[in-house]
Amino acid sequence: MKFATRAIHIGYQSADHNRAVMPPLYQTSAFAYDHIGESMPYVYARSGNPTRSALEDCLASLEEARHGLAFASGMAAIDAVLRACLKPGDEVIAVADLYGGAYRLMTRLLAPAGIKVSFADLRDPAQLEAAITPATRLLWLESPTNPLLGMADIPALSRIAHSHGVKVAVDNTFATPYLQRPLTLGADIVVHSATKYLAGHSDVLLGLVAVSDDKLYHDIRFVQNSAGAVPGPQDCFLTLRGIKTLALRMERHCDNAERVAEWLCGQERIAEVFYPGLPGHPGHALARTQMKRFGGIISIRLKDDSREAASRFAKRLRLFVLAESLGGVESLINHSYTMSHGSMPAENKAALGILEGGLRLSIGIEDIDDLLADLAQALQD
Repeated sequence: MKFATRAIHIGYQSADHNRAVMPPLYQTSAFAYDHIGESMPYVYARSGNPTRSALEDCLASLEEARHGLAFASGMAAIDAVLRACLKPGDEVIAVADLYGGAYRLMTRLLAPAGIKVSFADLRDPAQLEAAITPATRLLWLESPTNPLLGMADIPALSRIAHSHGVKVAVDNTFATPYLQRPLTLGADIVVHSATKYLAGHSDVLLGLVAVSDDKLYHDIRFVQNSAGAVPGPQDCFLTLRGIKTLALRMERHCDNAERVAEWLCGQERIAEVFYPGLPGHPGHALARTQMKRFGGIISIRLKDDSREAASRFAKRLRLFVLAESLGGVESLINHSYTMSHGSMPAENKAALGILEGGLRLSIGIEDIDDLLADLAQALQD
């Protein structure tokens, strides 16, 4: 069964739900027992809900995994994976240019709890070999990275990590399983902020994890149930509905982003365009081997590399909305320096190239001519 078909059908059997064509929304906190000591698939909504199970099973199929787990947010999903894989004295190595929220979680919550957190430039896989220590237990990757769209060689990095007994987790939010499936490339864990492309309509807060290893699943599932950062059935229902059109939406996101990236490269007020679909991008060749297409996120750096110039440009846009998120049907613009990476120290941002004149564009599915016209008028004097 092909991807678009699985996105619509896998995870739900109407015969098990009174022949309802769409998955019902089980808005209940508890399920009734017939007798004391009975073994039941659902007992309390923190531990499981049929609407949530349908979403988890669907995500597992799309990521070619055995198990899926849903969480109240992408950060809750990241937190559960880190807690399941690490204990005091252990080390996680993360790609240096990662999402600011993940950086904050690792440095301000994990590190004070006795977990060593290291960051490495992993564009060259050989750097990982030098970074691994006897305490390393987990490698944390993004590919493409947020916001500079760096590429990580998932197969090569996974081979090196596994040779040292280190697990590999990949945040696949930007690519989605439609464009990239990290487990098939050698990773052990896939994480999503389903708030973004999977749900796709900027009306849900939800995180997802996919794994095939049974022990990893049970370890993360234990954190999910014990900590209770689970989504409600309404958000699960909306995410399931969004996933049904994921293949269609991602094709349009990619079509539009490729056109926008090419157009931006010809604009004199743009100093640099970051998009793995551009032949000049340093990760272009790698992206062609790992991804079906190149995604809907573009980052730019203005020649006037100041916050004021970035603010003027963002304010002049009429269709692109200045907002924190990404991956919705509408186009958004993000000032990474103060928004998605606001919690990262200024010196770290400077070293990574996350500058005040930089902006991240989430290219929506609007008509491409309207998007290009909006960008053109915003770049005028």
